[in-house]
Amino acid sequence: MARVMVSTGRGGVGKSTFVAVAARYLASPKLIIDLDPDESLADMLGVDLGESETTTISGLLYEAAAVSGRAGDDKLLREMHSTLRSRCLYRSRDFDLLTLGTKFTVGCYCTPDTVLKDALPHLLQDYEHVLVDSPAGLEHLNRKVVSDITDLFVIIDPSDKSVKHVGRVQDIIGAVDIHYAHLYIVANYRFTAEDEELARRLDGTYLGKINYDPELKRYNLEGKSLFELPNESPAMVSVRTILQQAGYTVSECT
Repeated sequence: MARVMVSTGRGGVGKSTFVAVAARYLASPKLIIDLDPDESLADMLGVDLGESETTTISGLLYEAAAVSGRAGDDKLLREMHSTLRSRCLYRSRDFDLLTLGTKFTVGCYCTPDTVLKDALPHLLQDYEHVLVDSPAGLEHLNRKVVSDITDLFVIIDPSDKSVKHVGRVQDIIGAVDIHYAHLYIVANYRFTAEDEELARRLDGTYLGKINYDPELKRYNLEGKSLFELPNESPAMVSVRTILQQAGYTVSECT
């Protein structure tokens, strides 16, 4: 069974960056799941879904509903499972990628979330590692899109809202009965040494911070794949150390 890593936190703290950089170090076969509706993770990984003719889960639902005239009934959802792997799963030498996409109906991600939640137990059998990039906030936890987590990484920035977010994550997980083996706290590059002392006192295992990396900032600005970052870049070195502290066996990037 796969080791499931979920990256969560408030908006803009670096969840997607952490997943993209961490994915370089984890052994294949590995699946990366993008639950964030802005779909930025594909760009960070150097993936053009349109060019590869890979659709999102929401996109496949739109197509199926348009053809059948149904929108989210049980039969439609069952039909989705037979086409999800062939239509929504981007495959490459380094990783596979599955993207949730934008809203299927106004105001709700419930239907695509349900499709993914139902398919996930079957997908996990094919991979050694599964990395999940969550949308900002807590709603994805309420919906239990991923209910059995090995390592929950809460990425934080140096703000009162972000610190309180750690407690809210734990409250919701307890209320909806999500299972996890470890809860890790990771600080983003904006933390000072003094800020880190506060992070160490939070309820969870503090693993360190993601170092500021001007090259990573430039790569994101230019739309370059983070898989092309030099191994010695500050972000790469810090994420490698964080993964090792969490008990992962890391492999050298090529």
